Amino acid sequence: MSGGLASRRLQGWLGPAVLVSLVLLLELATRAGWVNAVLVPPPTAVAQRVFAVVAAGSFLAPLGSTMYLLAAAYAIGCVLAIALGVFMGRFRPVHGLLEPLVEVLRPLPKPALLPPLMLFLGLGDTMKITAVALGVFFPVLINTVQGVRGVDPVLVDVARTFQHSRAALLWKVVLPSAMPLILAGMRIALGIALVLVVIAEMMAGTGGIGYLIIDLQRSFRIVDMYAWVVILAVLGYALNEVFVRIERRAIHWSGTRTG
Repeated sequence: MSGGLASRRLQGWLGPAVLVSLVLLLELATRAGWVNAVLVPPPTAVAQRVFAVVAAGSFLAPLGSTMYLLAAAYAIGCVLAIALGVFMGRFRPVHGLLEPLVEVLRPLPKPALLPPLMLFLGLGDTMKITAVALGVFFPVLINTVQGVRGVDPVLVDVARTFQHSRAALLWKVVLPSAMPLILAGMRIALGIALVLVVIAEMMAGTGGIGYLIIDLQRSFRIVDMYAWVVILAVLGYALNEVFVRIERRAIHWSGTRTG
């Protein structure tokens, strides 16, 4: 028992130890001149700039702009995908009608849609939200369809035996049974959404963390650029951790385990 506990603790510390080792190696390489410190500044210099940005509170406005776009697009994409996925999963005619269209659009890289969306919708928030929502939509849709189609028929038959209405059947049986797969798709879509919102901000050039990073790169403020990349990485990690905790609470009854 003690040996297994020690092994789990070692595995828990292994990842952070590798990360710290890589950061120390990069610090050594930049200080020793093995790497051009102008293009790749020392991690300590980047960390100092991150602390300065956080202490000054100058991260709030770009972060707020990015989070607004992310939250709006993510919510729209997930709601539409879950609603359509339930219909496609439960009703074969709907699935047969829409499945070819989904399979044509799903493999299309969503960043490739940004130029045409800019032409039709301009450079404002509408374009960004639309692009990100499209990126969110398909992973959640596919997982919802698979989750709904994988519901145990016995559960459906029992609900019908107790004369549940169709709405009650979906709400009390189908959605809870499909929830592990739906949440898995939503977790994947969250990472995609963050990537797309940053790319959209970079291309549109109208605010947010993405625009700030590309603007700092163009003005050759390298340390500031890396500092905002670190802030963006911390944001992505925090969003994933929050989602994992929500997921564990939402499907605590399930045998599914997320990392």
